[in-house]
Amino acid sequence: MELNLRGKTVLITGGSKGIGKAVAEVFVEEGADVHLVARDAATLAATADELRDGHQANVTTSALDLSDSANIPRLQEVCPTPDILVNNAGLNRNSAFADIDLADFDAINRINLRTPVALMQAVLPAMQQNGWGRVINIGSIWSKLARPGRASYAASKFGLDGVTAATAAEAAADGVMINMVSPGIIDTELTRRTVDPDRLKALLADVPAGRLGQPKEIAAFVAWLAGPENTFISGQNIAIDGGFTRV
Repeated sequence: MELNLRGKTVLITGGSKGIGKAVAEVFVEEGADVHLVARDAATLAATADELRDGHQANVTTSALDLSDSANIPRLQEVCPTPDILVNNAGLNRNSAFADIDLADFDAINRINLRTPVALMQAVLPAMQQNGWGRVINIGSIWSKLARPGRASYAASKFGLDGVTAATAAEAAADGVMINMVSPGIIDTELTRRTVDPDRLKALLADVPAGRLGQPKEIAAFVAWLAGPENTFISGQNIAIDGGFTRV
């Protein structure tokens, strides 16, 4: 299915690897102009070069730490009016509740929740004025359920779900569809880094599909939700998890 996203500008945070990179690949293939944001300038540049290779694609980048609110205006200078915003950047540090370092709690919620809020405040007025826009917040299965050690991360993702629902209620009448996509256990660097092998094996035993998800499976649905064929899905938190949250 061709989504025909030519002429659309897409802003993707955390766009240099994992799910963010996979999302960028789909948008490039569909002809959109893509602006990637990530903190690691070298990885970001390499990803942009890879995306341009073989495509006549307009891929631009900003090496910024968006947990620093001072960088939001800097981003607006180079990407002022995106048609589509994908809030993908994320941070996860697991800890037993009694051992949570509140500095870690603040860091997780700053990048997972506060930064998407700030970016949505920055881009929604133009989308609403134009009568068309799409925001996809990348959540997690831990926005729908929780496990021991995930209080900080779950707080950020449950909060993002609430923000998604509330902003969608305000913007849908203006042609702006705001949704959340919540990946399950996906084969990314973040998963491999934050989940030890024994725990990962135990988690997979509870996935009806019996395997890790792939970033491209998330990316395909994100692109569809962000495209012109989505005219009536708004305010939803949709899990892509091999059935994990339904058993």
